[in-house]
Amino acid sequence: MRILSYLHQGRPSYGLRVDGGIVDLSRRLGPALNSARALIEQNAWARVAPLQHSAPDFGLDAVQLLPALPDPGTIVCIGLNYEEHRLETGRPKAEHPAIFLRIAESLQAHDAPLVIPRESEQFDFEGELAVVIGRRGRRITAEQALSHVCAYACFNDATVRDWQNHTHQFTPGKNFPGTGAFGPDLVTPDELPADGIVTLETRVNGQVMQHASTAQLIFSIPRLIAYVSTFMTLQPGDVIVTGTPAGVGAKRKPPLWLRDGDVVEVEISHVGLLRNRCVKED
Repeated sequence: MRILSYLHQGRPSYGLRVDGGIVDLSRRLGPALNSARALIEQNAWARVAPLQHSAPDFGLDAVQLLPALPDPGTIVCIGLNYEEHRLETGRPKAEHPAIFLRIAESLQAHDAPLVIPRESEQFDFEGELAVVIGRRGRRITAEQALSHVCAYACFNDATVRDWQNHTHQFTPGKNFPGTGAFGPDLVTPDELPADGIVTLETRVNGQVMQHASTAQLIFSIPRLIAYVSTFMTLQPGDVIVTGTPAGVGAKRKPPLWLRDGDVVEVEISHVGLLRNRCVKED
C-alpha cells in the first residue's frame, strides 16, 4: 500500500494511492483516523487494506502533496553509512553509527521547492531511504527490528554544508526550514522485495550523482533500529533516515553545489521517485 498526505480544497487529509487517483482515507475512516500519523499510532492498516480496489475519490492533480508524514515524531538521521561515502569524506571507520536529528520544520513534500538559505552558497543533495516506525519499542533486538517498521519512503537529506561545517556537529546544516524532502508516499513493507534490498539513485538535472544498493549499508536497518532503540524509546511515527551513498556534491572536484532552478530526483526501486526544484531564498 502507498499512503499520501496532502491538502485537498485547503483541508489537510491523507489517502491511499490507487489506479486513477486517491482514496481519501480521512473521509472513509472517520475522525478517529484523520491522518497518516493516527493510522500509524492506532495500527489500523487492516482497515485500509480492503480499500485497495476502491474507485478513487479524486485524482492526484486535485491535491497539493505534503511530506509523506507531515507530523513525524523524532527524525533520526544516520551519517556515513555507506563505505564509499565514508572514504570520500576521509572519516575513520567507526564501531557505531553517526547520528544526528532533524526537525519537522525542515521537511518539504514531493514537487515542493527545496529552499537554498540566503546564508549559504553550499547547498548539497543526499538521497536516502527513510524507515518509518509503526510499533513502540525499547532495546529492540536486530532479529525483531523489522516487525517495528510500518513503511519506507524516499528522503533527500539535503545539507547546508557551510553551516554543517561550522563545527563537528551536523545539526545546524541539517535543519534550515524547507531544506529536506520526504515522500511522495509511505510505502508498506509488502511492496519491497522479500530481502528488503532496494537500489537508490540521485540525479541532478537528469545526471546521475549517486547510485547504490542498500545491501551496501555499513549498519543495516535492523542494526540501526536496535542501536537507536537502546538510547531512546522508538514510538509510532518516528523516522530513521538510513544514510547517503558516495557522490555528494561537496566531494566532487570541483564541488557541485545546488543552484536556483536545479532539479533533484531521488529514486528508490519499489519505493518511488522524489523530485524537488531548488529555489534560492529571497
